[in-house]
Amino acid sequence: MPQSGETPTTALVVEDDESLADTIRFHLEREGFRVLVATDGLEGLRLLRGQNPGVMILDLMLPGMDGWELCRRARDEGFDLPIIVCSARASEFDKVETLGIGADDYLVKPFGMAELVARVRAGLRRARPRRETGAGEPVEAPPLVIDPLRRDAFVGDEPLGLTPKELALLHLLAREAPRPLSREEIYRQVWGYEMLAGDRSVDVFVRRLRQKLADAAPAFTFIQTRYGFGYWFERQDAG
Repeated sequence: MPQSGETPTTALVVEDDESLADTIRFHLEREGFRVLVATDGLEGLRLLRGQNPGVMILDLMLPGMDGWELCRRARDEGFDLPIIVCSARASEFDKVETLGIGADDYLVKPFGMAELVARVRAGLRRARPRRETGAGEPVEAPPLVIDPLRRDAFVGDEPLGLTPKELALLHLLAREAPRPLSREEIYRQVWGYEMLAGDRSVDVFVRRLRQKLADAAPAFTFIQTRYGFGYWFERQDAG
């Protein structure tokens, strides 16, 4: 609950199941949130742009504009709010793809309202220090510059176009260099939860990062593998 005198955090719920949207609204309002509801993706985008909410709870299968496109638009337009996806699509592919385009968390329907509220609060806790501190100082490994203040990494003046999760992962490895980090530690620090057995999200994100880095700076590699353990950051000549 917000303290007396505090401005409540605005939560944007984008969900075309009106009964579920009303239930989410009720539980978030009971926890002290100001709640906006959109029942299609286009209305969700309008409210996102006009109201600048602090967190978004997003369905994927939406009329007008689907949740994947709304998530991409939010990140492309620089919105740094936590995005918690709630979807009936339960495959690992859907989860990894959705996290890959910029979502922060993924809940499979049906889910408990207490869990949703806990995920919303966890997302806000992770976002607050990032906003207050600018997510840390830039890290340089010429020609690469990782700059959380500008929300991307750069080779020369060219941005790599990283998603927030990709940037967080790369910045974490670079800050900790040359210490190798286990997949479990990376997941814990970037996603904010314990990694479940069989989850390959870290490997998928590393593969995407390596491709973007190779496209921008083909003469070097930056993310190295400790097989059976995890990854570390070190600039090496490409073999």
